[in-house]
Amino acid sequence: MKNPQCPKCENQKVVKSGFSGGRQRYKCKKCNYYFSVNKIGKSIDKYYVVKALQLYIEGISYREIERILGVSHVSVMNWVKQYKIKAPENTDYRPTYKVLNHKELINFMSDKANLTDTGMLITELGDKFMVIKWERFKN
Repeated sequence: MKNPQCPKCENQKVVKSGFSGGRQRYKCKKCNYYFSVNKIGKSIDKYYVVKALQLYIEGISYREIERILGVSHVSVMNWVKQYKIKAPENTDYRPTYKVLNHKELINFMSDKANLTDTGMLITELGDKFMVIKWERFKN
């Protein structure tokens, strides 16, 4: 197998330097950086990353996002840092949300009381829909 390049300085001159955790370890000859390849771990589908960030922007807390999507709140915090997402400015409101199937969503939208004096966002969650509501101009 061809030696990989250094992830720090991208130099091609690396030498094998033993094993760490059952994986081959390398040392860069230019910057003396030690590294391994073939990172062990699972990746989360980008769909959930986008949904988690959308929910965060709408003012839903990390723990609530964890309960809704089934993704660790720590992962959500890391994505917020990674993509440099700013926290919502207005903390005077607390959004409420409901997860509905298609038939329930139609019934919800047909009731005029659900559509007045509120802001609302509807987003897809797999085969269901999430309605996020917050009341406007209320003290």
